[in-house]
Amino acid sequence: MNTKTASNKPEGDYTSEDYFFPQELELAFRNRGIPAEGLRFPVTPTGMHYLLNHFDIPEVDSLNWQLKVHGHVNNEVSIDLENIRSRPSVTMPVTMECAGNGRAFMKPRPINQPWIHGAVSTAEWTGTPLRHVLEEAGIKDDAVEVLFTGIDFGTQSGEEQFYQRSLRLADAMKDEVILVYEMNGAPLEPQHGYPLRLVVPGWYGMTNVKWLDRIEVLTEPFNGMQMQFYREVSGDGDEGTAIETMKVRALMAPPGISDFPSLKRIVEKGNVELIGRAWAGLHSIARVEVSADNGANWSDAVLDDPIGDYAWRGWRFDWSATPGKHMLCVRATDSAGNVQPDEHTWSLYGVANNGVARIEVEVK
Repeated sequence: MNTKTASNKPEGDYTSEDYFFPQELELAFRNRGIPAEGLRFPVTPTGMHYLLNHFDIPEVDSLNWQLKVHGHVNNEVSIDLENIRSRPSVTMPVTMECAGNGRAFMKPRPINQPWIHGAVSTAEWTGTPLRHVLEEAGIKDDAVEVLFTGIDFGTQSGEEQFYQRSLRLADAMKDEVILVYEMNGAPLEPQHGYPLRLVVPGWYGMTNVKWLDRIEVLTEPFNGMQMQFYREVSGDGDEGTAIETMKVRALMAPPGISDFPSLKRIVEKGNVELIGRAWAGLHSIARVEVSADNGANWSDAVLDDPIGDYAWRGWRFDWSATPGKHMLCVRATDSAGNVQPDEHTWSLYGVANNGVARIEVEVK
C-alpha cells in the first residue's frame, strides 16, 4: 500500500536567514502583535492590542503605590492612585506602534523581538495631563528634560536597569501627554502598565513608559540604555539618529479567507472591498494608495473620517479581483509630504523602517 507523508513546510525558497532563533521565538510567544484582521476595528479591543514588555511584568500593590515627582523641582510630591483619578481627566484614541515593527524583514536581521507588521494598535486611553502634575511640583528654570522610570527591572546588554525613557521638557509639557489609568474604559491590565503609565501621542511605543514609579526633572539630557538602543544606526561605530515620532505607514486587513498553517490568502473573483488603517505620528494622513500588481500601478483609496488627532485613519478601496495570483500593496502619504518607501530601510537594531506592506493573494 502506498502512503504519503504530510508536510507543513511553507511553499517557497528559503535560506538560513528566513529561520528564527529560539530566543526570538520566546520573545514572540511572550509578546504579541495585533492579528491582521484586527485592523478592521477603529479602536483595537484590549485583548487584540499589541504588546511588548522588555522585562518581567511587575506585581504592583495599588493601595500602597505612589507616584514620586522629584529632581529639579521646588516641591517634591508623592501622589497615590486615588488622587490621580480625582484630577481632571481626558480620554482620547491614540495609535501606538513599536519602533521595531517590521524587524523580521531585515536582512541581516537583528536578533530581537521578530515583528512582522503586527506591532501597532489603537486604544482609547483615559488619564490626567502630565503638565498639571509637573506644574504642581514647580519646575526650576534650568530644567531641560523629564525622566520616567518604571517599576519593571531586568538586564539588557549586561546592564541591570529599571526601564527608563526621557522627554525634552517642552515635549513633556504638551497638553496631549497624559498619565493613563484606563484603557478602553477599564482599568489598565497588568501587562499594559497597571496602575499607571505614560502615553505620549505620536511617539513610538518605547516612549510610553509602563508601571510608572518615578518622574524626575533633569538639568541635563538622560543617556540611559533605552535611549541608546532606539536609534537608526547604519553599523558599528555609528552613533546614529534618535528616533522619536512614528513615520507614515499604512496596513491592509487581509482580504478573503486564510489557509492554515501558511496563512495564504484566498479570494473569490469579482468586486472585493479592501480596507485598512494609516497613521503618521504627529502628522495627519493626506493620501492612501493601493496597488494590485506589486507596485507597478497605484490608485487612490477613499479615506474614512478621522477618529482623533493622534489615531490612525481608516481607508477603503474597491478592487476588481481577477483569477490568478496578485501582490496587493498599500502606501500612505502624510500632511508633510512624506511617502512610504517601497522597501524597508535597514538599521543595526531594526527600528523605524516603514516600507510598503505586501499581501499575496490567490483569486479563485
